[in-house]
Amino acid sequence: MMISPAYAATAGAAHGPFYSEPEFWLLVAFVIFVGLIAKPAWRKVTAGLDGRAADIAAELDEARQLREEAQATLASYQRKQRDAEKEAEQILVHAQEQATRLTQAAEKSLADTLKRHEALTVEKIAQAQARAVEEVKAEAVEIALAATRRLLEERLDEAKGDALIEDAIRELPAKLQ
Repeated sequence: MMISPAYAATAGAAHGPFYSEPEFWLLVAFVIFVGLIAKPAWRKVTAGLDGRAADIAAELDEARQLREEAQATLASYQRKQRDAEKEAEQILVHAQEQATRLTQAAEKSLADTLKRHEALTVEKIAQAQARAVEEVKAEAVEIALAATRRLLEERLDEAKGDALIEDAIRELPAKLQ
């Protein structure tokens, strides 16, 4: 459907100027309404955005502050860890030194104990030898006395035997020493 140019010209002329049309005034009223509503709405929107921007800035500041605190805490813990490692090394060195000293002391004590046991053993052996020598001497004396008595009884007469016995008795203390 096509509109003829004559109809269009008569249609525009029949209604009058544009400001007499209700659509025009509806448009003007809408623009005024939007202008009146837009300013407070714009203020509310910008205030809301400004408030949100302030909140975001505050959160960023808080996050920055928390990050700095976390870095400070991390640095503190790293220092403490280094200090603890140094202390652990010192403890290990001290423990090794103490273990070395204790080992040396134990070795010295063991050596001293072994020397004492050796000395006691040597002394016991010497005492046992001395006792054995004394027992052998005593047994030899007994055997010699018994043999001498038997020889004297068999070969000597009574007078000569008495004289020899008396001489032997007198010489006996000197020979036993």
